[in-house]
Amino acid sequence: MKYGAPKILENMKMSKKEKIYDAVKMMREIRDKISSETQNMSYEEFNIYLKKRIESRKLTVEQA
Repeated sequence: MKYGAPKILENMKMSKKEKIYDAVKMMREIRDKISSETQNMSYEEFNIYLKKRIESRKLTVEQA
């Protein structure tokens, strides 16, 4: 008894489009950047870092 799954998978591979925007890649880059910036910070320093980042994002959104 044969199933149609291999044929379906073959068709999916052929119709796969090239990614223009890779969200997973971007998320990993952001995570790595934040990790390297904060790796030696104490808990208090990290909280200050987060507050500054949040405030700078609020200013950016308000300007748009």
